[in-house]
Amino acid sequence: MDALPFLKMHGLGNDFVVVDARARKPALDLDRVRAIADRHKGVGFDQLVVIETPTDPAAEVFFRFLNADGSEAGACGNGTRCVADHVMRETGADRLRIQTRAGLLESRRAADGLIAVDMGPARLDWREIPLDRDCDTLHVPLSLGPLADPVATGMGNPHATFFVPDAEAIDLASLGPRLEHDRIFPERANIGVAQILDPGTLRLRVWERGAGITLACGSGACAATVAAVRRGLLSGRRARVIVDGSAGGAGALEIEWRADGHVLMAGPVALAFSGVWPG
Repeated sequence: MDALPFLKMHGLGNDFVVVDARARKPALDLDRVRAIADRHKGVGFDQLVVIETPTDPAAEVFFRFLNADGSEAGACGNGTRCVADHVMRETGADRLRIQTRAGLLESRRAADGLIAVDMGPARLDWREIPLDRDCDTLHVPLSLGPLADPVATGMGNPHATFFVPDAEAIDLASLGPRLEHDRIFPERANIGVAQILDPGTLRLRVWERGAGITLACGSGACAATVAAVRRGLLSGRRARVIVDGSAGGAGALEIEWRADGHVLMAGPVALAFSGVWPG
């Protein structure tokens, strides 16, 4: 098995191993992905992002997302922003069109050094999220312990957002995996707990399917903002989303749910280091 060059990047602590497969296809079987994901014996990541040659002529690059357990994700907002920044630095461009399993996304350089991505339209129909039954996605019949009445949203991957008085008080490590695997989610789900701090600010914690609790979740921040707008909890269609990785003044995710249904996300990105995984 060949040695594997990689980058380690993160967006507010939501961390990624990035592998470039445009010139040659690296060996990335399940055992290798899980070994790299191990935070004690490997590199550690929330998702592994593979850069590939696109099949869609409208795209300049294809991003594939693998969770720490080796399963594949359709979308990853922070991962898209991080790797888009890397590719744009390579090309000198300020915009990038990206093919993903969830559709065609566009990323760009925004103000103050932030990287923005158009995550496409939020999916609100139960079939598109998907759920296993016809129900009102604004009030999903699901509860566990202190969590009840979530909003379901599709952002290229399924999300359930629970609004709570105090996000810090929720035992997400215990409740998250049980809710992730609830039968109402045929493809499992990302579980978010959101607290309204003011009419333009959310505090969000997320249990990501296949990864566990992460310091930030871009698609989860998009889903939480859409859910808050639908519930009438914000003053407009924008929110500043504070995540676990925002601690110490690191910043926040800026989310806008536009009138055309598309969700825009902007936030900081960082390159931590580069390395080579042995063959």
